[in-house]
Order: sequence, then C-alpha cells, then structure tokens
Amino acid sequence: MNHFLIVGLGNPGDKYKNTRHNIGFMILDALASEFSVSFKDAKKYAETTLIWEGDKIHLLKPLEFMNLSGKATQTLANLYKIPPSQILVVQDEVDLPFGKIKNKIGGGTAGHNGLKDIVAKLGSQDFHRLRFGVGKPEKGGMEVADFVLQNFNAEEKTQLQTLIKDSVSKIEDWIRTSRNLLLKETKA
Repeated sequence: MNHFLIVGLGNPGDKYKNTRHNIGFMILDALASEFSVSFKDAKKYAETTLIWEGDKIHLLKPLEFMNLSGKATQTLANLYKIPPSQILVVQDEVDLPFGKIKNKIGGGTAGHNGLKDIVAKLGSQDFHRLRFGVGKPEKGGMEVADFVLQNFNAEEKTQLQTLIKDSVSKIEDWIRTSRNLLLKETKA
C-alpha cells in the first residue's frame, strides 16, 4: 500500500474562510466531499484519509497560519513515510491570472510563505504543486499580502465552483499518474 499526501494551504478561522489565500482549503474541502470523507481536527492540523484503489491518500489542512504550514506537512510526511515526490501542495498563486490552474514539480517559492515553510521543514522543494491563479492587485493598488487576504470579488465568485471542480479533477489526475509511476518503478 502506497501513501500520498495532499496539502491544502490556507489560514484557520472564519475571518479567512473565503479569501484568495484559502483556496487550498476550499479545494480540499471539495475533494473530501466528493469522496464522502470528513476532516478530523488534531492540535495543529485537520486531516482525513481516502482510499484509492488500495492506496491511502491523506488530505491535510494545516491549522496554523500560512507561514507555519511546514510543521504539519512534515509531521504527516514523517508519520506515513511519504517522500516529497508523493506530496501535492494546493496553493494560491498570484503570478497566474484568476482561474488559471497549473501543475508544477519543484522550483522556487516565488515569495509564498506557506511554500517557504514547507520547503524548509521537508528539506526539499521537489514536491508537486497545484497552483490556482488568484491574480495580482492592480499596479499602485494594495499590497499583495493584503490582496490575498481579501475575499474573491463578485465576478470571481460566479466562476469559483466550476474552477474548484476543475482543480479536484486535476488532483484526481495527479493521483492516477503518481500511482502509475510508482507501479512502474516497483515492477522495474
């Protein structure tokens, strides 16, 4: 049985629930709902597990603030002996326009404090990422840190559920691809 870890980034509390920075939580909530599993709160994180063709897929929402996401990620990765190659982090991405969803393996953090902490705690940047474009504030407008802590605007909200479903689909594709790669490696 293989273990995979999918981490949704966000901030705890109702104040941040519908902000751009919490899109990782929103997407993981939708994925958990699709598989009829619920998150259980531990001290510093919320976790659930779904079974996918015999493998365990662990879903994690760190419940400390964004810049401390690495501790919970490291805790579960160590507990289940999950290497970075079997970890997917779902994050907001200001360098992509709203609604653009891209997969990425490794690379820099582009100033994203949640990613910085995960890289520091895992000692690796070679994990997978699902980057959900939230756009940038207009030039001369608010700071990026303030922008990502704002709720989605009315126009964005009309598209959000469809985009979250698309993101869930991309996560399912990642699980299938990752499982198939592991199966090939074990047969080689």
